[in-house]
Amino acid sequence: MGDYVKLSSRWTSMSSSLKFLMVVIVLILLSGFVFILGPVSTFWVPLSYRHWVWRADVTSSATAPTTASSATTSTTDSSLRVQAGTSPRNPDFFPRVVVDGHPTEIEQPLPNDALTFNPSSSPLLASQITPQPNEKPQEDLIIASMNESAGVAPSLITKMPKEHSSLERLEAGLARARAAIREAARNWNQTLTDADYVPQGPMYWKPRAFHRSYLAMEKQFKVFVYEEGEPPLFHNGPCKSIYSMEGTFIHRMEMDSQFRTRDPEKAHVFFLPFSVVMMVRFVYVPNSHDTGPIRETILDYVDIISTKYPFWNRSLGADHFMLACHDWGPMSSTFVPHLYKNSIRALCNANTSEGFNPSKDVSFPEIHLKTGLTNGLVGGPSASRRPILAFFAGGKHGTIRLLLLEHWKNKDEDVQVFEYLPRNMSYEEKMRKSKFCLCPSGYEVASPRIVEAIYAGCVPVLISDHYVPPFSEILNWKTFSVEVRVAEIPNLKRILMDISSRQYIKMQRRLIQVRRHFELHSPPERFDVYNMILHSVWLRRLNVRIRDS
Repeated sequence: MGDYVKLSSRWTSMSSSLKFLMVVIVLILLSGFVFILGPVSTFWVPLSYRHWVWRADVTSSATAPTTASSATTSTTDSSLRVQAGTSPRNPDFFPRVVVDGHPTEIEQPLPNDALTFNPSSSPLLASQITPQPNEKPQEDLIIASMNESAGVAPSLITKMPKEHSSLERLEAGLARARAAIREAARNWNQTLTDADYVPQGPMYWKPRAFHRSYLAMEKQFKVFVYEEGEPPLFHNGPCKSIYSMEGTFIHRMEMDSQFRTRDPEKAHVFFLPFSVVMMVRFVYVPNSHDTGPIRETILDYVDIISTKYPFWNRSLGADHFMLACHDWGPMSSTFVPHLYKNSIRALCNANTSEGFNPSKDVSFPEIHLKTGLTNGLVGGPSASRRPILAFFAGGKHGTIRLLLLEHWKNKDEDVQVFEYLPRNMSYEEKMRKSKFCLCPSGYEVASPRIVEAIYAGCVPVLISDHYVPPFSEILNWKTFSVEVRVAEIPNLKRILMDISSRQYIKMQRRLIQVRRHFELHSPPERFDVYNMILHSVWLRRLNVRIRDS
């Protein structure tokens, strides 16, 4: 009791300024303990979804994401689950994320303007990368944030060395890559050297930027492939069908020694190795119109990896990618809202009317491999040795082909359109003898005829209203192909006849030059279709910044 009286008298005798100082010291100590013991979270910031990966002009003022369980998806016991037994969904599976200070529900549809794509007005290239105000070394960012919160002038703060996390080192490397690509786009006097290939010509939106980006990808890009899941649904896919690119990419990604990493802490992106083709073959009940089993399989898989690893939840899937060439590929991604809205979806059916977003999704070519190889498919005569103006042969799949057959089937010797090619005619030889090959969309926008035409040296005529051609962020398709709106099908011959011989020769030469980007090799070769798909994923990853908070 006597000690308490002494303390009380001492406190009473203190000056008010000394009392205030002691209170401040206590508060500072408490704040320090809270900061040290408090939770650490991460969040991701899209640099720009309305424009393009190269354009990093959106400054983030985002706070850490608020993870809250939304309406949980009901599940039923099923033998089709990825793991035996059932478990509750990860509570962080459907969180909310704060981007630029605005909470965004993942379930909301993409904005309409994000679904439009106009290469002529927005060529998706490095000239659009603009430095972010916050794109500085990590030490500067940390000290700047301390200054702002404490109201202290930067000159009064001494920079202290900081041990960077693996994520910070990854993001710093990406920031350097963005800066190098911007510089390559601006410096037109730069001399490009490459032992294999130097991109140049009007077929590329920005050849120097593309080349610099490709070299940066080769130097630092790393992909982690989740090992969970069993064949045939996972780590497997067809290599001898119209959907061959799905299985081919999965197999080559699994065997990749250059880009694949076994250490997820070193990965820039994470690959979900499921095959939609295999799910349709082994999980879907034919003619049932019930996609529930496929839905449950994908939901369970994402649930497993998001529970076992921290990487899905820290970015809400923004640094993850899937790949599908099946018609149901786009639909399968909608079963997981984050996968649809945030993740990189590499799709053959790049249909903007069905939610394909060129700012974050990848369009890659559909290649029909009957034998698993391209032997004998690549090559054709010169422009002067092609007597047929235009050629098409195919069934009545979709309204566009119906219109094409109605207007041109067996009606013109110059525009040769067949529903079924006579047995005495060779489909490949017809392509090699034609100047232009008609590539109308079927039930879906993608068509293997585009690559077949490129292989044969036949200038493709793309007939579709919502299709984003493969690698459009790099390639200027208007320089080596013809784009025709569906409404212009009756005027096809006039449109093609208006292209002069000189212009056609230029288009065909450009087509042959870019053909390397659509060729398939085993093992993969630089700038081929496998590496171009990875490069497209690399570009989308440059458009996302993930930060420790």
